[in-house]
Amino acid sequence: MPLSDVFLGLGQERLTGCLRHISLGKLRSFQLFERFKVRAHLTKLNQESLRKAAPRFWERIESREEDFALELSQVILVSHMEMIVDVLNFLGVPHTDGFFEKEAEIAKHLTGDWQQRAYDEFAAKHPEPVLLFYLNHLGHEIRQDSPLFVPATAAA
Repeated sequence: MPLSDVFLGLGQERLTGCLRHISLGKLRSFQLFERFKVRAHLTKLNQESLRKAAPRFWERIESREEDFALELSQVILVSHMEMIVDVLNFLGVPHTDGFFEKEAEIAKHLTGDWQQRAYDEFAAKHPEPVLLFYLNHLGHEIRQDSPLFVPATAAA
């Protein structure tokens, strides 16, 4: 499943929810601020411009702009490194500050209903749209054909 399908499967409302939780400070820390501003076709990058750009971002996702989907996913995820560390620790996945080695065999740690267990554990602690996006992104990283995960309690 292409990364754009993860966004599409979760829906426009959840994309907008993810955009609301982007940390501009963390984008600067990870040196993604200017790069994303250019990729997003924004003259100014702030919370208001992100909110206003949400419909255009959705159109780009719908048109299957995979490079944009990848860039957007990075921006969302680096804004929530604490959540990523929490989830990986909970699942017993070896990592360094939320990052795991490219050659690491993390699939062996993601067994059974790992997404549901992680969702149940962190749904009250982290923003729901971001948590769902991360659980699906992680599944996508492990298996490109990973089915979309949307728990019954979070059905759109």
